[in-house]
Amino acid sequence: MAKAACQAKICFVVRLVVVHYHYRPGGVRRVVELGAPWVAAAVKAEEVLLVGDALPDKAWLTLFKQRLGRRDLRAMACPAAGYWAEQRTSAADVAGQLEIFWSRLFSGAKGDNTVVWAHNQGLGRNLLLTRTLSEACVQHQIPLFFHHHDWWFDNRWQRWLEMRQTGFRTLEQVAKVIFPDTSMVRHLAINHADTSVLQHHFPSQSVWLPNITEPAELPTEKEVEMARRWLKGQLNDAAPVWLIPCRLLRRKNIAEALLLQRWLRPEVWLVTTGALSSADEKVYARRLAEAAQQHKWRLRLSLLQGPERGKPSVPALIAASEAIVLTSLQEGFGLPFLEAAQAGKPLLGRALPNIAPDLAQFGLVFPQYYDEILVAPALFDWPAEQKRQEEMYRRWKSLMPGPCRKITPKPALLANGNIPAAVPFSRLTLTAQLEVLRKPVEESWAACVALNPFLRIWKELAEVGRLRCTTWPRTANRWLCGSAYQRQFSNLLRKTTSPPPTPEQAVAAQTDFMRMKLAAQNLYPLLWSTDG
Repeated sequence: MAKAACQAKICFVVRLVVVHYHYRPGGVRRVVELGAPWVAAAVKAEEVLLVGDALPDKAWLTLFKQRLGRRDLRAMACPAAGYWAEQRTSAADVAGQLEIFWSRLFSGAKGDNTVVWAHNQGLGRNLLLTRTLSEACVQHQIPLFFHHHDWWFDNRWQRWLEMRQTGFRTLEQVAKVIFPDTSMVRHLAINHADTSVLQHHFPSQSVWLPNITEPAELPTEKEVEMARRWLKGQLNDAAPVWLIPCRLLRRKNIAEALLLQRWLRPEVWLVTTGALSSADEKVYARRLAEAAQQHKWRLRLSLLQGPERGKPSVPALIAASEAIVLTSLQEGFGLPFLEAAQAGKPLLGRALPNIAPDLAQFGLVFPQYYDEILVAPALFDWPAEQKRQEEMYRRWKSLMPGPCRKITPKPALLANGNIPAAVPFSRLTLTAQLEVLRKPVEESWAACVALNPFLRIWKELAEVGRLRCTTWPRTANRWLCGSAYQRQFSNLLRKTTSPPPTPEQAVAAQTDFMRMKLAAQNLYPLLWSTDG
């Protein structure tokens, strides 16, 4: 079923080529898992071919094959397709390997027998991959769908240095790779906020494609019971679990979830599922784990890391948990919001401004939904935090291209000046967040409950295990079912995209995106540095 060599021969049938940097557990892999059967149906593919830096986990491949039904499934590994930060050779070598790979893969291919579905190229983790893939598709006249989940200019400015290392020296060069001037490329966005920018600049080449979440995906009772037993074995405890179904990322703001758990229901375990997203997250993960161990906080990180055989699925873990927690600083779509509603589980989560309108359009109402958790300044060292943020903010801005530095406003705490005041927990560095968490829970609760009066009601409900659930609305099926996914994909495939966009449109689109992503509401110290 799987082919490890980049040089493997391909039998040409109507096929869907799925491209992603990797197939480690996470949101994008889940999108591929749920969406591929419907995308394959949209393009009438008889074969699905996965391309990434390594072969996917065999257990996951087996389950994925079952979803595809009678379609053939193949997987190919090309290490040069992975993150640039994980490459161990020169940019020229990586580009050369990718050019050879695409040349062999697409030999004899053309638009009536191949479609490419490429994920997160706007994240900029390997622009050499994005450029060579686009060039190969143009050469063979193959439709190429860029499915955007995240963006490099959305609090990920370390990508700018990486892109410069690979030869992309200006913002204009980057824009022209992510938004190439060809009619072969289409853009898919997972929220309306991003789609509005794309459709303004590329009206015939872009569409809103919310992620699939269907009630039919619910696990069986046997799978749920197995997940409960597995959790009990992992934790050596039968206490309930609050689950953060994600890989270990700073933007998941895990300390805030821990603060809520300690305030509202300290006897439960707070658990994250996936492993580290990348080396950038190692310091964050280590500091959280060490603090949890030192203070005996009921936190376990990355329970699903490593080989997947014998472990429960994420849907089974969701069903086996008492509540789902999503305290993210930013999300492209927020799949766990929908998965919690689908499973009939209570969810505690931040109402993120870029996705809250979409969730409301689906008809979803979340009883434990909040904008921010305010904390009293007495719970952390305000002068030290101010000084720390000033230095981190300065270093963070130095990573940006010059034009971006000029339009970046001051973040919340620094905007307050030298006057201590209540501040959102999400706007603190990890150091300050841990200071708050180290306070006796009774002390921090007493200092903050008046600032967040809704928490008193939530605490009463949580103490008896009766946090309120979100009901899955019928209206959501119209937007989130597989047939809607297939229809949107088919519509975009059939769209006429002549004349192709110009390089000026690419630059203008990227500029508009940057202004939106650099708004004050999107600035978080956790994302400025790995050592905050």
